[in-house]
Amino acid sequence: MINGREIVLDILLEVLEKRAFSHIVIRQALEKYGYLSKQERAFLSRLAQGSVERKIELDARINQVSSVNVMKMKPVIRNILRMTAYQLEYMNQIPDRAACDEAVRLAVKRGFGGLKGFVNGVCRGMIRNRAAFEKIKQENLSIQYSMPEWLIEEWMKWLPKETVVQMLEGFYKERPISIRCNTSKQGKEQIIASLEQDGAEVTQAPYVKDALLLHHYDRLDYLEAFRNGWIQVQDVSSMLVGLAASPKEGDYCMDVCAAPGGKTIHLADQMNGTGIVDCRDISIEKIMKIQENQLRCGFSNIVPIVADATKLDLNSIEKADVLIADLPCSGLGILGKKADIKYQMTPKQMEELAKLQRQILSVVQQYVKLDGTLIYSTCTINPKENIENVRWFLEHYPYELVCLEDCFPPELYSETTKEGWIQLLPGVHDCDGFFIAKMKKVGKS
Repeated sequence: MINGREIVLDILLEVLEKRAFSHIVIRQALEKYGYLSKQERAFLSRLAQGSVERKIELDARINQVSSVNVMKMKPVIRNILRMTAYQLEYMNQIPDRAACDEAVRLAVKRGFGGLKGFVNGVCRGMIRNRAAFEKIKQENLSIQYSMPEWLIEEWMKWLPKETVVQMLEGFYKERPISIRCNTSKQGKEQIIASLEQDGAEVTQAPYVKDALLLHHYDRLDYLEAFRNGWIQVQDVSSMLVGLAASPKEGDYCMDVCAAPGGKTIHLADQMNGTGIVDCRDISIEKIMKIQENQLRCGFSNIVPIVADATKLDLNSIEKADVLIADLPCSGLGILGKKADIKYQMTPKQMEELAKLQRQILSVVQQYVKLDGTLIYSTCTINPKENIENVRWFLEHYPYELVCLEDCFPPELYSETTKEGWIQLLPGVHDCDGFFIAKMKKVGKS
């Protein structure tokens, strides 16, 4: 019989000890154990994701009662204790005693029977000291929201404290999966009817009329609308990139860092299968992800190409009516989905990413026709990668910002959208953290 906690322990060892990507490891585990019931898979997913998300808090909770610092423990033991701490604090349906007993059993099963007394003592200590730890937690934003102190300090430099707190809370807000209807393939009402017939609860998503939220479904591949390519999984923030691009039927579009293909599919859909979406990424593995979505959705106007965005393609100069540059970034806007990023990212890496973005922009801007559109976007919350890069770009290349208010719904209007850019924040806007700037080419490169 498969023990869900054992699976979670293996996930934590991969993610927190070997620095594997949490979303990939969790997805692979769910696929491997797809025969488990919906309830068992939900338990596995929540415990694994929660233990990664709350690692800073969980380690502080363990250290409060342990005679050995968590980082000096055996990796198996510290991760058993992390997942137990998460159950004690956030999974009220599990009795405290059961969570502790399972931790001891798991330690013994993994060959650490000599430490079962230590594991049991730390677990019981966490139960006894709940109230005392709660006071520590409330006085420390880093522990309370399991966010590295340096990141909080960075955000405090340019955002009010109340906005930073709102954002930190936003990372933990449970959101149903968002999908976009490929309305050139099937009408929205028919798609909703199909989803409901397959047992999903459907509500309207914010900002984008063709976006929906799915609740209480089992698996995507059980949904006729997904199998038929009528829907594409995509965050609303990412859909706004397609709205900003606003391609016309017959346009030549380019998506230069395109995998897994959500924005590419959106462009193809907006053009009703006409024109060309020249989509590129750096490896065949990434291109295969785009092709998988293309095949499922049935768009023949998509041309996937393996290409390095930092290298100039002479054959593409001044070819694009619309170019999307959704570039590699620090990913701080999607910590709610990829929590391990916050433990791996450093200020130095953020500086290097900002330089890489400038390098790519200096190349790909040459692909845009005169009067063509360039959309620059990232899924991060860092001015150096976002508006500061845009200002640098406008100083060096013949582009100007274009008002976004013809593309976006009124609830997103602000001084910055009038200027031509927007910084979306989790908890403030009902979507991932994202940056989007729309620019028009006004002269020769």
